[in-house]
Amino acid sequence: MNASRHASQRSTSDDSALRIALVTGGAMGIGAAIASTLAADGFMVAIADINLDAARAHAAAIDAAKGSACALYLDAADPSSIDAAFAEIEKTFGRCDVLINNAGIAGVASFLDCPLDVWSRVLATNVTGPMLCGQRAARSMSTHSWGRIVNIASISGVRASAGRTAYGTSKAALIGLTRQMAVELAEAGITVNAISPGPIETPLTRDHHSAETRNGYHRTVPMRRYGEPSDIAGTVSFLCSERAGYITGHMVAVDGGFLAAGILDI
Repeated sequence: MNASRHASQRSTSDDSALRIALVTGGAMGIGAAIASTLAADGFMVAIADINLDAARAHAAAIDAAKGSACALYLDAADPSSIDAAFAEIEKTFGRCDVLINNAGIAGVASFLDCPLDVWSRVLATNVTGPMLCGQRAARSMSTHSWGRIVNIASISGVRASAGRTAYGTSKAALIGLTRQMAVELAEAGITVNAISPGPIETPLTRDHHSAETRNGYHRTVPMRRYGEPSDIAGTVSFLCSERAGYITGHMVAVDGGFLAAGILDI
């Protein structure tokens, strides 16, 4: 973890002079946009990713833009990796104030053909990982009576779509986990919310969205386009701010109107 030069900046009291934000899957796509936005908001951002080289490159870009960032390895499907990442955060900064559970994977297969190993890997990464990260982060946040946790879910967790047996189920579970966490952590001064992106232009969607899928979204999203990672990052920024201190247990759809829509043509 390239964080030693930032350690002297950390807050030495509970006044949160420098708050620490951990973004899982923060090296690319939506996670990278979130990391950049939180750095611009004044957070020290720890970019945690399975692709450590990409995390280091993005941390360097944030530093070059006058923000503060560091990189560390984290595999959201591996409990030991989560433990090691949080141990490094605690050793270096002594605290974690914001957790963005953004790391996620997808596996497209019909229900009848969904392999057990795909199901298990998606659930481990998209649900169990955020739960374990949330436990570790909340223990740190509770000592300062302030914290923000944002889980990046999906519209696929609200409306079922073909081929998303594992992915859609995992995101529905993550929305449920968000509510559970919010209820149990509220008295500790920690808010927990979820964001459900619609179709967003990212490496993940470019890999997994076929031409038919893209055409389907263009027909059913009222704005008739994919969103941008910055659309999600801006919502995260608000939910992590003081202005959102009384918002907890909610799911915010950032989807161009997809969940609100029915028939669009008359």
